[in-house]
Amino acid sequence: MKKFLESASGLLAGLALFAIMVLTFLDVGGRKLLDHSITGSLEMTELLMVVVIFGALPLVSERGEHVVFDSLDVFLPKVIQKVQRSLVHLLCGVALIALGWLMWQTGHDFSDAGETTAQLKIMKSPFIYGMGVLCAFTGFIHLTLMFNPMHHDESEGGVL
Repeated sequence: MKKFLESASGLLAGLALFAIMVLTFLDVGGRKLLDHSITGSLEMTELLMVVVIFGALPLVSERGEHVVFDSLDVFLPKVIQKVQRSLVHLLCGVALIALGWLMWQTGHDFSDAGETTAQLKIMKSPFIYGMGVLCAFTGFIHLTLMFNPMHHDESEGGVL
């Protein structure tokens, strides 16, 4: 499952980031050389950024690569650190699952209303549904991390 997660998240975020790079290159090149930019390039970039951010979120959580404030951890006993770590993962998991549910509901509302982007008329609901699914999936990752043992580098103030 871990290999699938790493492959799927990495591929999704990587392809979207590559598409942003190509789109920006072509848009700037067209503007400078042909005096004509790509219609809707800002909208496409915004939607692709959603894919990059939410596509990478499960992978970042699984690897423990979030920003961590650990200045006080050296003063806490290991037992307290373990409890703190579990509570943080529980809070993050519940919050992300709730956020995923809210995004799913918003996607449903946008789908019913036929919400599209202003210029290219791309349906917004598939992106919001995807955000909801990836948030909820990340929440479940945090709930499973709650039960994983602490690594040696975590007890020394390292990354979660």
